[in-house]
Formats: sequence, C-alpha cells, structure tokens
Amino acid sequence: MSKPYDPKDHYYRKAQKDGLRARSAFKIDEIERRFRLFRAGSHVLDLGAAPGGWLQIIGRAVGPTGFVLGLDLETIAGVGANVRTEVLDLRAPEAAQVIRALHPRSFDVVTSDMAPKTTGIRMTDEIRSIELVRLALDVADGQLEAGGAFVAKVFEGGEFEGLLREIRLAYGSVRLVRPEATRDRSREVFVVAQGKRGGPSRPSGNG
Repeated sequence: MSKPYDPKDHYYRKAQKDGLRARSAFKIDEIERRFRLFRAGSHVLDLGAAPGGWLQIIGRAVGPTGFVLGLDLETIAGVGANVRTEVLDLRAPEAAQVIRALHPRSFDVVTSDMAPKTTGIRMTDEIRSIELVRLALDVADGQLEAGGAFVAKVFEGGEFEGLLREIRLAYGSVRLVRPEATRDRSREVFVVAQGKRGGPSRPSGNG
C-alpha cells in the first residue's frame, strides 16, 4: 500500500536543510551519482529549470570551469557564477537561434525536468508529458554534441514505448531510472540516454 501524500516529506525537509530550491534536486543528484554525466568543465543545457534545484546540483558538478544554461517560462533567481538563466518559450520559432546566441558552442549534456500542468486525466497528462520530452529531444537534436547525453522526465503510458524507440535510434545507450526521491504515487520516470549519434543537426532555426 502506498504511503499517504505528504507535500513536506523527508526530501522536502532535507532540501530545506541543505539550501536546495526543490526536492527534485535529489533526483538529478542520484542520476549524476549513478551515471557521472557531468564532468568538470562540462557545458549543460537545463530545460524547465525553474526554480533552480537541478541548476544547483549541475552547477556544482561542472565546477567553475563548466557552464550551465537554464531555460524556463518563469524567471529564475541567480544560482552561481557558472550558471546563466533566461526566460524562453522553447516552442517559439526563434528558440534555437536564441540558445545559439546565448551559447555559441554545442552542449555536452541536455537535461529536462519539464512537466505539464496536470489535469487529473491520466491519458491527457501522459500525452502532454511525452510531447514535452519530444520538444526537449528536438532541442537536443540541434544543440547537443556528438556522444553527448540527454536526461528527461516523462510520465509512463500512452505513447511511451514509441518514444523510447525514437530515443534508442538517436542514442547508443538508453536507460530508465526512478530515483528514490520520486513520490510513491508518481508515474514519472527519467530517461537517461548517452552516446548521441552524430552532432547537432540544426545549428540554427527550428525547421
């Protein structure tokens, strides 16, 4: 039997104690510890970055010689000297050009914690989640270096298996992870894809 929902559970309290902006920071921290995606000096693009919990973990992992660009529809308070944040709608026609202007070189890792505003209708929420992962994949297709890694949150169900097939065509290794900080009732899992085949396909533009 699943535990009752507790908005201020152990991970929430630990995040508060550790000065982290969100309990979700522990999810990317576990993924980092398991897969070592972020190296000193790495350049990382984080999508759906507000309020900045992932940015805190990633910024720490890449160190002062690395760089992290966090994008969201909401403004994000400053995180650190090696982290830049911008408000950007990834669906905007000029989104790819804006990212290139902010960071001319390719990224080593693209991460996405984007999630839809849930409706309570399971199928609708799953479809919207998968749409956001495909949007993140599209961004990674144009911004991620050959051999790079991609991490994204997704709700299982619906077109999930089809999505995995798409990702496996683009990356050499694809694994599914459910971090310990994931709530018992949550349907979310994280796709960790490594070894991107080929380099960025669209240096500018979304078309």
